[in-house]
Amino acid sequence: MRGLRDKVAVVTGGGQGIGRALTLRLAEEGCKVAIFDLKLDAARETEKLAPAGRIASYELDVGDYAAVAAAVARVEAELGPIWALINNAGWDRPAPFLSTDQALWDKIIRINLYGPINTHHTIAPLMVKRGGGRIINIASDAARVGTSNEAVYSACKGGVISFTKSVARELASKGVLLNAVCPGPTNTPMMASVLGEGEQAVKWKDAMVRGIPLKRMGEPEDYAGIVAFLASDDASFITGQTFSVAGGMNMI
Repeated sequence: MRGLRDKVAVVTGGGQGIGRALTLRLAEEGCKVAIFDLKLDAARETEKLAPAGRIASYELDVGDYAAVAAAVARVEAELGPIWALINNAGWDRPAPFLSTDQALWDKIIRINLYGPINTHHTIAPLMVKRGGGRIINIASDAARVGTSNEAVYSACKGGVISFTKSVARELASKGVLLNAVCPGPTNTPMMASVLGEGEQAVKWKDAMVRGIPLKRMGEPEDYAGIVAFLASDDASFITGQTFSVAGGMNMI
C-alpha cells in the first residue's frame, strides 16, 4: 500500500484476534504501531511477531477518557504524529435482551461505543491540526442486520457506523477520512468464548457456516488488507463508507 512507510498507527484491542492481524499487517506495510489494550501480556506477544521496534504496547481501558488522552500523548512523544486510528477493541456477552441488566449494558456500551468516541475526541483534533489522517472503525454485520442475543452490542456497532458517517462529513474538508469495516463471524478468542465447548458449540458454528456463501468462518487475517488499504494513500478518495467483510453472508 502506498504512503504507509513510517506512519504511526494506533490499534485498539491489538493484542489478539482481529486486532493482532491488523497490527501485524500495518507493521508489515512499514507503520509504527501503538497497541492500546487492557491485556498487556497479549499485546507483548503481538510485539514479538513483528520486527523489533515496530510495535509498542500501551495498557489502558479505552472506556476511560483520561487514560486514552494520556496514552495518546505518550504515543505522540515516543513514536511520532499519529496518522491512522483503528478502533478495533470490542466485547460482548451474548444473552437474550430481556434477561440482561444495566450493569451488562454499561460494560458493552463503555467498550464498544464510548471507546471509539474517546479515541476520536483525543486523536482526531491532532489529525485536523496536521491536515490529514485516517480513521477506520471496526463495526460488525450485527449492526446491519441485527443479531439475536446481541441487542445492545448491535446497537453500539450501529452507533459506530452512524458516528463514522457523521464525523466523516465534519472532517472531510480537513483531510481526515473515516470508514467502517464490518466483520462477519470470525475465528477469534472472543468467538470461542461465546460459542463455548462441546456438541452444542459445534452445532452453532456449523449453522453459522451454512449461512455464509463462502462456506467458512472468517479468519483475523481476512480483514487486514482492507484496513491497510483504507489507511493508505490508495484510499484517498474514500470516506464515510461501510464495508462488509463477511464471506457474502449479508448481501445488503
